[in-house]
Amino acid sequence: RGQRVRSWAASNIRDLQGHRALFYPFSGPDYLFAHDLFPHAETYILCGLEPAEPLPDLQTLSQGEISAGLDNLRTALSSIMQAGYFVTVDMRRDLQASRFRGVLPILLAFLARTGATVDSVDIMRIDGSGNAVLAGASRGSAPGLMIRYRNGFGGMKRLFYFRQDLSNSGTRPGGPFLTFVAKQGYPPALVKSASYLMHNDSFSTIRNYLVRSTSGLVQDPSGVPWRTLVSSGLSLSLYGNYQGTIGIFSQQQPDLRAAYQSGSYG
Repeated sequence: RGQRVRSWAASNIRDLQGHRALFYPFSGPDYLFAHDLFPHAETYILCGLEPAEPLPDLQTLSQGEISAGLDNLRTALSSIMQAGYFVTVDMRRDLQASRFRGVLPILLAFLARTGATVDSVDIMRIDGSGNAVLAGASRGSAPGLMIRYRNGFGGMKRLFYFRQDLSNSGTRPGGPFLTFVAKQGYPPALVKSASYLMHNDSFSTIRNYLVRSTSGLVQDPSGVPWRTLVSSGLSLSLYGNYQGTIGIFSQQQPDLRAAYQSGSYG
């Protein structure tokens, strides 16, 4: 699957791949697709509701605890390996059941499997001015993480993950989190498997940010509604074939289906 993703991206979004940063809201710990679609980015900004916790000191764990932790990590990765996305409820249950809690074990596994060498992991927070600053040691869930790493002999890259509520009650226009994102050069955004949350007005802040304040948006139909994209005046391109929303979601988009059928849109 990854080779197909990389080939499509190189052919269709090469202009966006030239940006130094990528914003991936609703991502959880999915560094895998961020890396395959935007391999040249130097800064990745991921966020979700999943907790971020420092790794335990492996010297203090028994062999049984390490084995159980690796088993749960393998289970947590199974859905994205098989279906291409995380099932949030299942992942949260699997990771919290062992000593390897939160998103950091998954992020480190993806970095290792994509050939990265990790230089450091720091606990981070975003201050009131929208700057990422060191948060100090944490015994429980941290506000965020910054992983410094290299791919091969390339330069240093940064992967940020923040535990961030993207609803209007948790993210406001001009607030610290979106200010931090904008300070990375108004990067392009990736939205995938976002559960149609931005079809609800309770997520209008992040929806508006994506169509007004990013240099480009790559998404599947679960992201910003088609009607919003059309009314925004953006230059739009469609790929693949949209038949409708799967049964567990109610947000059908007949206008998007009609656009695919007619080839007239934007």
